[in-house]
Amino acid sequence: MPSGSIYVPRDEKFTGASPQNLYETFWFAGRKNRIRMRAAVAFAGFVIGNLVGPRLGLNMFAAGVGLAALAGGTDLFIAWRLHERTAVWRGKRRGEVRTGRLLRFWLRRHGYRVMDGRAVPGEASIDHLVIGPGGVWIVDNEAWSPDTLIARYGERLFFDEKFGTSVAKGLISAAGSMAALLTKETGIEVSIAPVLAVHGGKIKARGGVLHGEGLTVAYPGRVARWIRANGSARFTEDQIELLARTAARILRRMS
Repeated sequence: MPSGSIYVPRDEKFTGASPQNLYETFWFAGRKNRIRMRAAVAFAGFVIGNLVGPRLGLNMFAAGVGLAALAGGTDLFIAWRLHERTAVWRGKRRGEVRTGRLLRFWLRRHGYRVMDGRAVPGEASIDHLVIGPGGVWIVDNEAWSPDTLIARYGERLFFDEKFGTSVAKGLISAAGSMAALLTKETGIEVSIAPVLAVHGGKIKARGGVLHGEGLTVAYPGRVARWIRANGSARFTEDQIELLARTAARILRRMS
């Protein structure tokens, strides 16, 4: 990331009274209440199944058990999903690893190349470089607390009350430097669109994708789809191969 990576060894922000540690403490403290609520949801499902099952020609008890399991399982999945969304922010997962896997899974089959940890010498490092039929993108990762609101007002990006200008400028600068270098080395006119994959936080935009100040902000699971839908170039397979080989040669690999 232009302002420094969040993926660093454990430090004081993950201990004591840090937001991450407090979140974990309250999460585990609320376990009994979640179990009680899950039991109530499952019981309601059992009752509804007993009432509706016979009308559908099903065994009353079997329908009740089935609907109870479905209701309880759904509640469990929702709770797990909400907790898992904070894993990168809590330091339990590496955001660039998750995003990289998603990009490769959804894009490689469509002729895209995904390269991890690249940088123009003397410039900030970028987590992912994507080259494909529709163009070239850089994708960086950042984690925010689950209650952080990410929104655009006018043309300005905001992360809660903080301006997103510093994040946008850093990524736009890196994209410009990479584009200039690839254009010079390959003779292919290249423009690079910067994307920020946000782990945690709440993006106030339809579809979980927000654009402002020249930067696209999206949840990791939405980035690949957005890239495929917003390509502006028409690169051939040979051009993609040339760009990928050139990028691998001239862009510094970050460990």
